Amino acid sequence: MNPLHVADYAAAAKATLAGDVLGYLDGGSGAEWTLRENTAAYQRIRLRPRVLVDVEAVDTAVDLLGSSLTAPLGVAPMAYHRLVHPDGELATVAAAGAAGALFVASMFASTDLVRMADAATGPLWMQLYWLRDRGALLDLVGRAERAGYRALVLTVDAPKVARRLRDLRSGFTLPAHVSAVNLTSELMAPSHVAQAGVSAIERHSRERFDPTITWADLAWLRERTRLPLVLKGILTSADAWLAVEHGVDAVVVSNHGGRQLDGVPATVDVLAEVVDAVAGALPVLVDGGVRRGTDVLKALALGAATVLVGRPVLWGLAHSGAAGAEHVLTLLREELEEAMALCGRPTTADVDRSVLG
Repeated sequence: MNPLHVADYAAAAKATLAGDVLGYLDGGSGAEWTLRENTAAYQRIRLRPRVLVDVEAVDTAVDLLGSSLTAPLGVAPMAYHRLVHPDGELATVAAAGAAGALFVASMFASTDLVRMADAATGPLWMQLYWLRDRGALLDLVGRAERAGYRALVLTVDAPKVARRLRDLRSGFTLPAHVSAVNLTSELMAPSHVAQAGVSAIERHSRERFDPTITWADLAWLRERTRLPLVLKGILTSADAWLAVEHGVDAVVVSNHGGRQLDGVPATVDVLAEVVDAVAGALPVLVDGGVRRGTDVLKALALGAATVLVGRPVLWGLAHSGAAGAEHVLTLLREELEEAMALCGRPTTADVDRSVLG
């Protein structure tokens, strides 16, 4: 039977992926409370439809930092797509383009950044962690800029990778055939060293991520690139306003998919707070827990400019490569279009908090 819902792809991934890979993909940190809350919070939000509105034509398009998207959807930055399918990021970037969605490539992509750019037919952003080796960081930024990436997404909620019990139990280590090919083998070596009861990903972050960076360091990066800077990992109004004050171009409300500090709120529960704090000064994106088109509608109603989708895209990739990843994004767009019609909101500009009840 062909998948009819994101949950169908999740079930297929669970049935086919190796246990350690599935644990790495689907797991969260700590007791995984935040991981569960990300999806549960959307289910607590109700919709209030308006009737007798002309919805024969529903337009889900949005503009984001100078790019046009068919729907307010993007692929969140996730490492090592080749863990779940040999085509890896070449498949997912093609899927995003075919679906009219944004693609955010991970610093730890398992595909060369130029090859991803060549395969892209839609807007492409590059995600970064701040490395202790600033030379390696700047080299990646320069190559992304020359390849045509349109923005940098700096993840700011991971001075180190949190304890993820599924990875610790499996001793998760990258297999030899999967690597972060856009960084040197020397820089990435710790992620390939297996040790029982140790997550190689966590160990690598302790050795390579710079935990000393502050807001003041953003100026150093801004001076060295012409690309817009997006901060990913904002959960408070205070940090949202600091982003505005420091000239950031957009923020992503994110708790790292429940993979960093466990016990923080679901992203949709703090989205309105962040939107209100920036007061229209910059776009606010959100990720975490989106599984239905109605979830996308709820996020838009709370002020999100675009919703980034993570695990579901990799579930689709694991199922049937580019076709599966594209179908996940298409399902979400079609469900959003239906929800907008049934709520009496024919365009994304018509979606505001009055949709919620």
